[in-house]
Amino acid sequence: MPARDDLNLATATATETARAVAAGTVSALEACDAAIARIEALDGPINAVVVRDFDRARAAAKGIDAAGKGATGRPLLGVPMTVKESNNVAGLPTTWGMPMFKDLPIATDAVTVARLKAAGAVILGKTNVPVVLADWQAVNPIYGRTANPRDLSRTPGGSSGGSAAAVAAGMVPLELGSDIGGSIRVPAHFCGIFGHKPSHGVIPLMGHDFPGSDSVDVELAVVGPLARSAEDLAVAFDVMAGPLPGSGWKLDLPPARHATLGDYRVLVLDSHPSAATDTSLRGPLNALAEALARKGAKVTRTASGLPDLAAAHRTYMAMLIAITTRGAPDAKPIDAHAWMNLLDEQMRVTRAWRSVFREIDVVLMPPFGTAAYPHDDNPDQDARRLLVDGAETPYGDQLAWPAVATLPHLPATAVPVAKTKAGLPVGVQIMGAPFEDRTTLAFARLLSREGLSG
Repeated sequence: MPARDDLNLATATATETARAVAAGTVSALEACDAAIARIEALDGPINAVVVRDFDRARAAAKGIDAAGKGATGRPLLGVPMTVKESNNVAGLPTTWGMPMFKDLPIATDAVTVARLKAAGAVILGKTNVPVVLADWQAVNPIYGRTANPRDLSRTPGGSSGGSAAAVAAGMVPLELGSDIGGSIRVPAHFCGIFGHKPSHGVIPLMGHDFPGSDSVDVELAVVGPLARSAEDLAVAFDVMAGPLPGSGWKLDLPPARHATLGDYRVLVLDSHPSAATDTSLRGPLNALAEALARKGAKVTRTASGLPDLAAAHRTYMAMLIAITTRGAPDAKPIDAHAWMNLLDEQMRVTRAWRSVFREIDVVLMPPFGTAAYPHDDNPDQDARRLLVDGAETPYGDQLAWPAVATLPHLPATAVPVAKTKAGLPVGVQIMGAPFEDRTTLAFARLLSREGLSG
């Protein structure tokens, strides 16, 4: 079956591909084979798709085609995609980059993977991660290093580094990542694509567990989509969001606050007391703010009741360390009362932001303080340094920008908005009020429609 003349599968969005498959102008197998061919042709120096499941993908695509009209009505019909290695796919390894788990059997799909498949997505394989998902790079002793397709000497970000690289290189239009320290937003920013960190708890985490464990949902952690377009983020979000069966609650998120950019009240944050931010990031953010103001948006640099960002970051770091060191042999656990104190402070920060969002609609800020940086193999992350406006700054400080949204469980959508003088992508994250994912996703789509992102 020939492809539709105006649809290039190498650049088509997930939504465009699904529409073509539903219309019968492209077959699911054709879309699948085209994506496989792109992976085989492009992935060598990038090393993003490190677990490949092409035979089963082709079988799934053939099943969609055989169903004919009986398969329509699925929003991701025939869309070839990959998922971050940390998400369970039955029959494929989930190692989180640790050799001890490479032979661990995985019998069940993650809830998100099952929902994506039910929506018609065809899973081609899995993408690379850092060890224990604990870096803004994607390198481990099992699969090796993933490079940024925009500049192979630089990181694609992490921990969803392979995810972002696969989308940015044109291998697939859609990916499933995860985020606790910017692991969706930072790779999206570094690679020049779109990513969405959902409100905590809106998309189930079941099936994104530490290998071999069966645990409650991790505080602060989320899973979410990365894509070629803001529209694709919204479609994938709708597919994955919602309660587990028998949970006793239903998804009832508010609609987007406005339909045009000119109606939005926008708070711009271009500096953080806990992290240095390069001019190459602040410049495009401020240029975007000026463009929004010209379109009629009310842009402000201050808001009453804004939480103390430095104090909030200290709370976030204390929680993150407690979460990520759990079970480590040299960990220093905190007691239950200390943890409850952190939860109290988290609640106060969330309340403060809820108050701020009575005066504004979205917050725009950098996802990270620099553009993609050169690969750094120093095993001691505390000793690593990043150059910000030519000065060395501590590597770990950059957790501050992702943490603004992560600590209070707020939605944040990353969109590409510019490039540095060296040609590296620059992104902005759009943060919204509690459970107002549809507002940040809609704002991202409006930026794209107005030519302000992409």
